[in-house]
Amino acid sequence: MGKYFGTDGFRGKAGVDLTSEHAFKIGRYLGYYYSQKHPGAAKIVIGKDTRLSSYTYESALASGITSSGCDAYLLHVTTTPSVSFITRTENFDCGVMISASHNPFYDNGIKLMNENGEKMDDDLQDEIERYIDGEIPEIPFASEDKIGKTVDFYNGRNRYIGYLTNLATKSFENCKVGLDCANGASWMEAQSVFQALGAKTYVINNEPNGININKDAGSTHIEGLRKFVKENNLDVGFAFDGDADRCLAVDELGNEVNGDVIMYIAAKYLKAHGQLPSNTVVTTIMSNFGLYKALDKCGIGYEKTAVGDRYVYENMKAYDHMIGGEQSGHIIFRKYAHTGDGLITAIMMMNILVDTQLPLSVLSADIRMYPQVLKNVIVDDKDGTMNDSAVMEAVNECTKRLGDNGRVLLRKSGTEPVLRVMAEAGSDAECEENVDYIIDAMKKSGHLIEVKK
Repeated sequence: MGKYFGTDGFRGKAGVDLTSEHAFKIGRYLGYYYSQKHPGAAKIVIGKDTRLSSYTYESALASGITSSGCDAYLLHVTTTPSVSFITRTENFDCGVMISASHNPFYDNGIKLMNENGEKMDDDLQDEIERYIDGEIPEIPFASEDKIGKTVDFYNGRNRYIGYLTNLATKSFENCKVGLDCANGASWMEAQSVFQALGAKTYVINNEPNGININKDAGSTHIEGLRKFVKENNLDVGFAFDGDADRCLAVDELGNEVNGDVIMYIAAKYLKAHGQLPSNTVVTTIMSNFGLYKALDKCGIGYEKTAVGDRYVYENMKAYDHMIGGEQSGHIIFRKYAHTGDGLITAIMMMNILVDTQLPLSVLSADIRMYPQVLKNVIVDDKDGTMNDSAVMEAVNECTKRLGDNGRVLLRKSGTEPVLRVMAEAGSDAECEENVDYIIDAMKKSGHLIEVKK
């Protein structure tokens, strides 16, 4: 990760960590870079979510891009996966999404995508960082007929909606579907797609006002959708995050169905229909132990990557796997998208529900999620703590103790002086016991500063 760009773009508190000047400079460098590669024909597409600050960054980015001689196409409020789709299908040089995903409204971010709709290569992002910090000589402004133009590209969203509706294998007629749009980017598109597919659609949190994005809503606050599904006797519910690259589900009984369970259901179905050519699901190291147990029982293999859907996609692309994702709901169906796409995930699940004629509670019944406890601890030295012999011995002891009935995981935070200590086991008490055993080893070794609340 760089100084500004992490695994999911440049993100921080709007007006503090991420300013309009940052956005302008990002636009300046992108416009210059691509106008040099394709003089007179370079174009960049921009989408944004519903945060107040997204409008400011959209203007700053477009101004930077056009002043460097590149054309800026504005999709306006739309989802991250729609920007990815439009970038790769409409021959754009680059895609930009303004969003802080599931974060509160006062944060924002800028995500960059290459011409294939994939997350931008680190090399170009490193160059942009050097330009922001003044380590690259000032680049020239375009002049006369070389100045770029800003184009309203609202219709691009309709092309994405049309693409989604073609992914349904059957009509969703007579299905009562709940959608929680998190007052975010999917607030119009999600309902349009499901109504076009014939579903009886019930929508909540689809009245964005600039400051209510993700507030007690969406995939990070799924309790609202659980209640809504039960009260309205719906067949299924889907919850998205602020930029709709995540999707979690709720079954007809009001139970949460997380990303691990969604991947299991989808992989099992695809395998049964000869559509899982590599017979493999790509997960991160944070996926639940229960997922691996269930996949083993089905004879489906799995890969484990570092945390982040970027790493999941890189593995899928490198080894030609078709499904992967995270417990949080970032699910990638690589046949249809180059990024996590909440709406595609919901459509894939609906295809399975309609085809099997089975409720979601039945489809998820044969996977058991193990209890999980995660504690964040502040330490004096992350690497020193992880390499400490007493801490390593504690981790090994817990691993031996749990055997085939659980696991422990110790990993570093990428942004804080924090280690994450996680355990999965047969009960919450057993998880707590193992996590605390490892933390106690850190304390005795003198590395522990504080267990975060």
